[in-house]
Amino acid sequence: MSTEDKKDLIYMDVPAGRVVIRLRPDLAPKAAERLRTLAEQGFYDNVAFHRVIPGFMAQGGDPTGTGMHGSDLPDLPAEFTNKAKFERGTIGMARTSDPNSANSQFFIMFEPSPHLDGQYTIVGEVVEGMENVDKIKRGSGMSGVVNEPDRIAKMVPADKAEA
Repeated sequence: MSTEDKKDLIYMDVPAGRVVIRLRPDLAPKAAERLRTLAEQGFYDNVAFHRVIPGFMAQGGDPTGTGMHGSDLPDLPAEFTNKAKFERGTIGMARTSDPNSANSQFFIMFEPSPHLDGQYTIVGEVVEGMENVDKIKRGSGMSGVVNEPDRIAKMVPADKAEA
């Protein structure tokens, strides 16, 4: 695979194994650049999947593990699209009720969720290793908060990864 082919790929290692994410700068250039930048900085290494709801999604990207924080970078504007939908393996940017509040948190869909279409930024998709996402420890209740959550061991752009 050439470096050009790898520039939009991110390797995310979770307890069950590797997950390969293809960023979608064609849909969300600012959000895709943010995930790539933070991954390159090692921001996501050892960060928990703090909110995991069976049949819905796994959310991570908060260095405190509370779901209340992000990176030191400014929040991003919404990059909503009707060119893609929230299907199994879709990666969206988490946010508050303010559409322009996405920062570092993201979520990976376990199942299609059409109610999110056009409401959240789609930043990428899992292209390999969805079976490893399926093994992320689930939370309980409506909030999906996870006690002793699984963590991202390492997350790095593919073109910066060691061979």
